[in-house]
Amino acid sequence: MSDPVPASFWERAQAPETLAFAFSRLVLASRSPQRKALLEQLGIPFRIVVSDHEEGVRDGDPAHTVQQNARGKAEEVLVREEVAPGELVLGVDTVVVSDGEILGKARDEAEARLYVRRLAARRHEVFSGLYLTSKKLALATHAVTGVTFRSLTDAEVDGYIRSGEWRERAGAYAIQGIGSALVKHVDGDYFNVVGLPVAELLRLLAGFGVTPFSWLDT
Repeated sequence: MSDPVPASFWERAQAPETLAFAFSRLVLASRSPQRKALLEQLGIPFRIVVSDHEEGVRDGDPAHTVQQNARGKAEEVLVREEVAPGELVLGVDTVVVSDGEILGKARDEAEARLYVRRLAARRHEVFSGLYLTSKKLALATHAVTGVTFRSLTDAEVDGYIRSGEWRERAGAYAIQGIGSALVKHVDGDYFNVVGLPVAELLRLLAGFGVTPFSWLDT
């Protein structure tokens, strides 16, 4: 498949044969419990096939990084897994960006502590890339949300790190958990910070002719 789909590709996505796609469910190429919970909240049928694709930083560009990681996850599953005609494989990747530097998942407590201290009393951006694909068509997009942390004492930072919630979280925090106590302000899509920008997912589904709530009738 090609690189992440340009805006002009939407013309192809709206072609009559695309609109006739008979959607049955998503194949989520992720082990993220937050993404699973959001899909369950939306009522979208899905199954999980965890991708073996190794995430990486692509040339320091966060938008390119998350789109390429999302693409890699989805395509790895598409090649390895038996995907039914009505299924769409969804790859998602999320990173935190502070002063232009990409912060992925902290490797240990020391790095997690550095991340949270760095984000304290400052604004950062959360980038998520989405890649939705069948065997014939792929659509990609990304979302950006601004998040501002409140001022934090060393004791508060240490307390959060002891909670262990930072593990496997981009930027070493989870806004939907006790990490909500770190946050002062969110500018944009809250669900993007959780790990799945719902509005962008719906936009990609629309490219396959899947309208909101139509999946509730299946």
